[in-house]
Amino acid sequence: MKIGFIGLGIMGAPMSQNLKKAGYQVMVFDYSANRMEMAKAAGMELAENSHQIARECGIIITMLPDSPLVKNLLIGENGIAKDMKTGTLVIDMTSGAPNDSRDIYAGLKKLDIHFMDAPVSGGEPMAISGQLAIMAGGDVEDFERAKSLLGVMGSNVTWVGSVGSGNVCKLTNQIIVAVNIAGLAEGLMLAEKAGADTELVFAAIQNGLAGSAVMNAKVPMMLAGDNKPGFRIDLHIKDLTNAMSTGKLFDAPMMLTAQMLEIMKDLSAEGDGSSDHSAIAKYYERLGNAKLSK
Repeated sequence: MKIGFIGLGIMGAPMSQNLKKAGYQVMVFDYSANRMEMAKAAGMELAENSHQIARECGIIITMLPDSPLVKNLLIGENGIAKDMKTGTLVIDMTSGAPNDSRDIYAGLKKLDIHFMDAPVSGGEPMAISGQLAIMAGGDVEDFERAKSLLGVMGSNVTWVGSVGSGNVCKLTNQIIVAVNIAGLAEGLMLAEKAGADTELVFAAIQNGLAGSAVMNAKVPMMLAGDNKPGFRIDLHIKDLTNAMSTGKLFDAPMMLTAQMLEIMKDLSAEGDGSSDHSAIAKYYERLGNAKLSK
């Protein structure tokens, strides 16, 4: 069966390439001519447009910046759902809003088209290595159908419940990651201001209770002043905005999320919207009038 892949950004490009390497027949589409050329060089079949993917592919993966774009692509006025065959499975791996996923599911169900939300965590390095964490929401039968395919792109593939649950899980993840990065920056700034060697502090605590995958991935970037995006500040703003909206619907306390959203908006206003979210360290450097990077 031919797999369609729509969206070849930082995450989508390596994810689609891993499917190709695993032996799947992959047809891709992206509005960027440069990205399409890179996909062609990787041996993938190029579609003229997303409608061609809808007509020819039995499983379609979308990886776009936000869920309203996915919603419009699939069930909007010129949506591609009407071009799909009955029984097609759409797997949206975009980080989006749970209610958008539920709306898409309902719209596609009327056409006997299956839908799952399956956002990912791990950033570009894990997308390249095929070791993403994938959190899937949808009908369990669809998850079982897609599990081996998802396993090519991720090392931890988990069904978390009905449609929309995948994005609820991803929003939970994004809150925890944001607060964790800020905690790392704040703690390291204390160490720096108090005269400690931040690299030695990192070495001392990374295998203790404070240690985490976030610490191991982001502290070296902070200390090197490396803001090359694995996950951009502006995308994290989008996720935290969706988290705040979802939290409001269910009267969930969101104090830390609100604070992190303001910090990231400040960074974006200062020109760091396209920087990696480890650039939260720059916010603390500005407030502390000290540098973490050497």
